[in-house]
Amino acid sequence: MPDRERLLSGRTAVVTGAARGLGRAIAEELASRGVDVALLGLEGEALARVATGLPTASRSWAVDITDGDALARVAQDVHRLMGPVSIVVANAGVAEAGPFLDSDPDSWRRVIEVNLIGSAVTARSFLPYLLDARGHYLQIASTASIGAVPMMSAYCASKAGVESFTHSLRAEMAHSGVTVGIAYLHWIDTDMIRDADRYTVMRKVRNLMPRPARAISSAEHMARRVVTSVERRAPSVYVPGWLRSGQLIRGVLPGAITRVSRRKLTHSRYAATGLLGAGGRAARGATVMDAGRTADPR
Repeated sequence: MPDRERLLSGRTAVVTGAARGLGRAIAEELASRGVDVALLGLEGEALARVATGLPTASRSWAVDITDGDALARVAQDVHRLMGPVSIVVANAGVAEAGPFLDSDPDSWRRVIEVNLIGSAVTARSFLPYLLDARGHYLQIASTASIGAVPMMSAYCASKAGVESFTHSLRAEMAHSGVTVGIAYLHWIDTDMIRDADRYTVMRKVRNLMPRPARAISSAEHMARRVVTSVERRAPSVYVPGWLRSGQLIRGVLPGAITRVSRRKLTHSRYAATGLLGAGGRAARGATVMDAGRTADPR
């Protein structure tokens, strides 16, 4: 077995938003390296299908990660049924786009609830177990954490929030043996992005970016980089690598983005999208589908 596979083999990880897209790819990559995975999300049947297809003793729980009481119960179940949790990947996220004034207030709020509040609830629920295991917590962030763009106010606000939350949590946990990482990721080939490309506003936002910044990476490629960062207990990972340079110029980004937007964007031409993709549709109802069901370990 290659050395990198031995690093994580036999451990238990939790991945939120694991029914599809990046979350599913991260769960599959972890399992390929010998990790038992607890898959969490709203879509019970989809989660169960992913769990039963993994090569390790993995299970799934249908749960709304913004529900603190429900997630605390799931954390207890994971510990009881799967043993000590040493890895948590806070991946669950949703997005919408369009002019802020035309956005649906409930959809806008739901983006903040899932992306920011849900990440904090995830940390609150699983950190006691990570403390026992001296484990690693990884927060999935975004290019939007570094530079906010127009027409995506809820998503950018939520991802800026999770960046600050992660940095604060890392400093708070530094004495405890728990390491805290953040993944800055760019466009990923998921159903959310494919759905977004159906809307003029999202195609416009992407086309206003420099050509290298328009590229879309596969979820599998992102997952490999993310899981390698977990192996290394890295404080940060940037995919693609050039995103790291954004930290050096983030002070000038708001002014530059505003100048481009003034020339290129006319808000009256664009409609709000609502929550995007299958994950967005599940989050829109804020209802757990097939709640309480788990996938039997293989």
